[in-house]
Amino acid sequence: MPDSTFSGRRVRWGIGLLVGGMLIWVAFFDSHSLWQRYRWHQELEATTQENTDLRAKIERLRSQLDRPLSDSVVERIAREEYGMKRPGETIYRVEPGE
Repeated sequence: MPDSTFSGRRVRWGIGLLVGGMLIWVAFFDSHSLWQRYRWHQELEATTQENTDLRAKIERLRSQLDRPLSDSVVERIAREEYGMKRPGETIYRVEPGE
């Protein structure tokens, strides 16, 4: 009788180790492990938030495009961004010092 009890314990331990090993494998090492799924979920949340922010920025830019630019704004952009000048005018660029 003691041999059957010992054998039953070994079988239960073996099954327990096998199930434990499988759980550890599924949780951490499988290609679709719980850990990998958690990381994908975090990445999805970050991407969704970035997408929402970009959509809001697109809407702000579209509303800016719908507004007409005044002549003074067009002149400022032409001078600052493209270095344009009026006839007979001399432009001196000032670089920020360090």
